[in-house]
Amino acid sequence: MTEFVSEIKQVPYGEQAVFEVLSDLNNLSKIRDSIPKQTDMVKDFEFDSDSCSFSVDPVGKVRFSIVEREPYKTIKFTADKTPIGVNFWIQLKEAAPDVTKIKLTIRAELNPFIKPMVSKPLQEGVNRIADILSNIPYGELKK
Repeated sequence: MTEFVSEIKQVPYGEQAVFEVLSDLNNLSKIRDSIPKQTDMVKDFEFDSDSCSFSVDPVGKVRFSIVEREPYKTIKFTADKTPIGVNFWIQLKEAAPDVTKIKLTIRAELNPFIKPMVSKPLQEGVNRIADILSNIPYGELKK
């Protein structure tokens, strides 16, 4: 397994508010239009409470499903319908009242042939997702 870890980001909300929003992926559909369009390679986002799917050129449809929720600390995902095994998790740590640190980790089963081709895009992707998650208006989306 190869591991890709994001930069640690801070958000101006408590860990409970952040966790409540991110542990129900339906909340992300409310901000779908504010997710930055970095590339035309990722499109067709769909959300339900436990999963998020999207299309990635040239891979096709990818789906991440929540497999574990540890309240206010961790949300773990696994990828379905991908050519390689991928696990992904979001870690939350309250640094102060109304300040939460977010760190993302991806572990992927990369063979030696594909690893050099996808390592840089995966690292950039995990950092981009961390940036997006750090800019969500959690207070407005809280249940």
